[in-house]
Amino acid sequence: MPLMNTQYDAIMRSYAQRQAVSRRKLEERLADIQRQIPELSSLESSLASLQARKVRTAIEGNREELNRLSSELALLLARREDLLEEHGYSLEDLRPSYVCPDCQDTGYIGAEKCHCFLQAEINLLYHQSHLQDVLERENFHAFSYSWYEASDREIMRHHVMDARLFIEGFEKEFRNLLLLGKVGSGKTFLSNCIAKELMDTGHSVVYLTAFQLFQLLSKAVFGGNDSREEPEIQAYPYIFDCDLLIIDDLGTELPNSFTVSQLFLCINERILRRRSTLISSNLDIGALEDLYSDRILSRIISSYTILQFPETDIRIQKKLRSTT
Repeated sequence: MPLMNTQYDAIMRSYAQRQAVSRRKLEERLADIQRQIPELSSLESSLASLQARKVRTAIEGNREELNRLSSELALLLARREDLLEEHGYSLEDLRPSYVCPDCQDTGYIGAEKCHCFLQAEINLLYHQSHLQDVLERENFHAFSYSWYEASDREIMRHHVMDARLFIEGFEKEFRNLLLLGKVGSGKTFLSNCIAKELMDTGHSVVYLTAFQLFQLLSKAVFGGNDSREEPEIQAYPYIFDCDLLIIDDLGTELPNSFTVSQLFLCINERILRRRSTLISSNLDIGALEDLYSDRILSRIISSYTILQFPETDIRIQKKLRSTT
């Protein structure tokens, strides 16, 4: 389902702003370089003239002259590089710097949307600014084992290692994760650590609580024509297509035949498309089996790596330590 025009225009405006900032910075940088290296201006003119002559000579087919010009050009290029290095610069300083080098901040690679455009769509459609704020606080740099005692700490070291392996092999190996544990055991925090690492490397991540997921699916199925322009409904396809879907707090919603069937559809479709999913739940396998069909549990158990979190309630630990 395509973006609304206003949404698409908003994203393209952000790319236009990136390009304008890049151009301004390059112009300012080049002006500084020219002031410090006056010789560079005439050298650039000679390079441009020589390159034009080389093109004309190549068209004419004069091999001897072409070789001479190539040698002369190589000397000028080496001289330019030496001049820059003498003044603390490099060739990269003569080029624009991009937020996304892959598409050079255009949003497109050829006729295809760049991965950064896809993430921009998801940021807009899912209102991920709240998640991005959370990720500034909840990431691997902020992760601490000090909240866990003895054997629990060792369990979490293994879980963090599993999370890092999941991230490192994300593009090579199709995997899914199921995080199980009581409230406050750190499941959502670790999910956010994974989300941040993948988002920082240009992967599209969608985070939804189970309640939000089923609300969105319900609107998509039963919302009718009037709901088609809502951002939530526009976002529906990304549930199946994003690189990583995080479903938090599965089991806190009110299960019924609709949620059970839609959960199977979501899980199964993403497996078929080989799109990774991370599910967290406060329930254990037995409780999940009571809520959902054997078919769903069988699909999860056979296709997910299960991480059982320790009993520690970090929220209580933080409260207790803050009062001591």
